[in-house]
Amino acid sequence: MGAHAATAADASASASIDARIRELDDWRGEMLARIRQLVREADPDIVEEWKWRGVPVWSRHGIVCTGETYKAAVKMTFAKGASLEDPSHLFNASLDGNTRRAIDFHEGDVIPAKALQALVRAAVALNLSKARK
Repeated sequence: MGAHAATAADASASASIDARIRELDDWRGEMLARIRQLVREADPDIVEEWKWRGVPVWSRHGIVCTGETYKAAVKMTFAKGASLEDPSHLFNASLDGNTRRAIDFHEGDVIPAKALQALVRAAVALNLSKARK
């Protein structure tokens, strides 16, 4: 498998995410932009998607995480978060679910970049391990 070839759908999803960041026009847009940057740096082959009436989604052999925006939080939901090691204890939301786990970021929060990128890479590795079976 080589590098991911960009498709028209990828370009459209990326443009939609760009527009969402611009339209938020406050700390949430900055937070979403930073999350996006960290996710893309963690795995350059990650694919950006736009689902469910306007949710940025990052996928690689399945959904890795989403970036939902709410009035008081930017929520990163990891599709298989319950199966991931979280040594830095980033997960602070959706902790009672069987599958997903989430991180709520609030205004003024500093994103622990290295820990978050490790979590993204672990989620990608989990997807890849399941894809090979």
